[in-house]
Amino acid sequence: MAKGHRSQIKRERNANKDTRPSAKLSFARVSVQKACFVLDAIRGKDVQTALAIVSYNTRYASELIKKLLESAIANAENNNGMDPSKLYVAECYANKGPIMKRIKPRAQGRAYRIEKRMSHITIVLDER
Repeated sequence: MAKGHRSQIKRERNANKDTRPSAKLSFARVSVQKACFVLDAIRGKDVQTALAIVSYNTRYASELIKKLLESAIANAENNNGMDPSKLYVAECYANKGPIMKRIKPRAQGRAYRIEKRMSHITIVLDER
């Protein structure tokens, strides 16, 4: 059990909070594996290069990640007062979300399960 008053515990927990600007897209209708192809391409790059990569990528996930990256840049500029020209993609990852289960009728009365996967995509920026 934690020691101290409830407000003290909350204060200590919030002191350890990450203050880097970030953006998160929950319940994206793309699988983790497909999102990671695009995320691996932009990890560690500066934001101008990352935006150029996702703009000219033909994958469906790149459209989602482009909007998410632009949101993270706006968060850094407005909330943290950072200069957009000094920003780079410090972390980007996709976590598994819920799976929608659907049924596909097959021959001789059988039914196959189709799993429509979702993911939670997160982008964290930082200044160089």
